[in-house]
Amino acid sequence: MADPTRAVAGSAPGPWFVDDSCMGCDASRQCAPSIFREHGALTIVARQPESPEDEVAATRALLSCPTGSIGVKGRPVSMDVFPQELEPASGVHLCGFNSPRAYGGNAWFIARPGGNLLVDGPRWTPHLKRRFEALGGLRDVLLTHRDDLGDAERYAAAFGARVWIHETERSAAPFATDVFAAGPRTTLRDGLEVLEVPGHTRGSVMFLLDGRWLFTGDSLFSSRHHGTLHAHRAQCWYSWPEQQRSLASLRGLPVEWVLPGHGGRARLGPGEFDAQLDALLHRMGAPGWVDAW
Repeated sequence: MADPTRAVAGSAPGPWFVDDSCMGCDASRQCAPSIFREHGALTIVARQPESPEDEVAATRALLSCPTGSIGVKGRPVSMDVFPQELEPASGVHLCGFNSPRAYGGNAWFIARPGGNLLVDGPRWTPHLKRRFEALGGLRDVLLTHRDDLGDAERYAAAFGARVWIHETERSAAPFATDVFAAGPRTTLRDGLEVLEVPGHTRGSVMFLLDGRWLFTGDSLFSSRHHGTLHAHRAQCWYSWPEQQRSLASLRGLPVEWVLPGHGGRARLGPGEFDAQLDALLHRMGAPGWVDAW
């Protein structure tokens, strides 16, 4: 629980605050970018919520914080803001409750007629378990790579779900029941493809759902600083040239949504994915690279 006596200096005065246990993972700033702002290695409250919509966004930021560093004085917080469906009747939800075991990475719940999916692992909470039950349980847990497991094992055990990871990442998830064999693009089941994208880690994968929803793990995100698609160079653990080649292989996909583990999510218009990807690939090969959320 956040401690108001340890509140980070520089925040706008008011009931909402961030304490110094913050690890700067960006989860809160993705949920409420006009309310929470990067401040050195930490986060501060840039302005206090001013509307019911602001309160909901700030509540999502609080619940997403993996270190419990955000607090609000004098009022209760409702957990019912998560899971958050991104588009009405899409079945695609942001889980919230980001896990410190995934360094604050996002996880995604997808309701599907053939069985529900969980992409990467949120923090274990009875609230999410109950919500997943109400939405029909879990059939498969899909892991993009070794870094963002969170509490995936516990959710899988609770629902008897199969757990999938790339074969080269298996050592990080010995609880996995199934592996993706090497191959650039494979169909897991109707409407769901696995895209092999080595670079961030050797066995990183993305998941393409219905040709339009791209779950990118830590290989691709939307940067608020750059205003376009971006990648994490400082956190590229395997090979930057391989990551560049992997991202280039995505050209031509009809992607509308980019949904990462770390970094901002984005909804793109027709042709925007290729245009932004081309600009990113150019920056990746040029000097003067700037890592930024």
